[in-house]
Amino acid sequence: MPITLPQTLPAFDVLRAEGVMVMSPDRAAAQDIRPLRIGLLNLMPKKIQTETQFARLIGATPLQIDFHLIRMSEHQTKNTAAAHMETFYRPFAEVEASGEKFDGLIITGAPIEHLPFEDVTYWDELTRVMDWTQTHVHSTFGVCWGAMAMLYHFHGIQKHILPAKAFGCFTQQNLAPTSPYLRGFSDDLVIPVSRWTEERQDEIDAAGLRTLLGSADTGPCLVEDAAHRALYIFNHFEYDNETLKQEYDRDVANGTPINVPANYYPDDDPSQTPRNRWRSHAHLLYGNWVNELYQTTWFDLAKIGT
Repeated sequence: MPITLPQTLPAFDVLRAEGVMVMSPDRAAAQDIRPLRIGLLNLMPKKIQTETQFARLIGATPLQIDFHLIRMSEHQTKNTAAAHMETFYRPFAEVEASGEKFDGLIITGAPIEHLPFEDVTYWDELTRVMDWTQTHVHSTFGVCWGAMAMLYHFHGIQKHILPAKAFGCFTQQNLAPTSPYLRGFSDDLVIPVSRWTEERQDEIDAAGLRTLLGSADTGPCLVEDAAHRALYIFNHFEYDNETLKQEYDRDVANGTPINVPANYYPDDDPSQTPRNRWRSHAHLLYGNWVNELYQTTWFDLAKIGT
């Protein structure tokens, strides 16, 4: 089954060309089925790239997905055309006021790791979003900085600055093979990592949370917070083949000290084309999450959060 996207959204043609099943809202409305309503709170500067990455993953499942793009109400992006934001995104304040509910919500990362959480300009509104998920969202998926923000808000767990950027593709261990979120997962796997901060395993354990994936090199990767119906992932299954390359090339061009991303280029040679070694597990994880939404959410949307 397809993901429902506006036909004029750039991701529509990109994903259709890749073979992902996409459907216009008019066609979806003609079907006698309740699609899963999944929102994307997009905090990344490159909105179009990020929305396409996540739509690709959740649109590959056998269920119809009604995809909603959400932005912070007052924060103005400098990297995406205002016309795109006006056409496809709704401010959170509008979503909140409408009283509508969602089966799932993804809160993305943001390139603001160096800032204390309270110094982020939209922190107060983001805390409203996180509290709102407890009454209006069945399951929330925090990604990278978004996951760290949720850990801090709900559990008081602070992020820690790393001495050097964790950057590259790192092996993760499957720590919970029986978890429904890890159905079909190998015993170990590779995932892109790109961050200046980390979460510490002992602090996550002390909060009573369950770590599903983790690495000796980069620490916890995927954490389940059952009490808040949430998953937290600190790394980037959604990344495209060349996302790390784009980050590396940008830093090199700007003269920013940066290491070649580890285990990414063949022979660690930036002149070679990087290989994608995480795609299958990316689809597995987000497909498993969507399946859990379908299996556990209410048919009557009004009952979500009750």
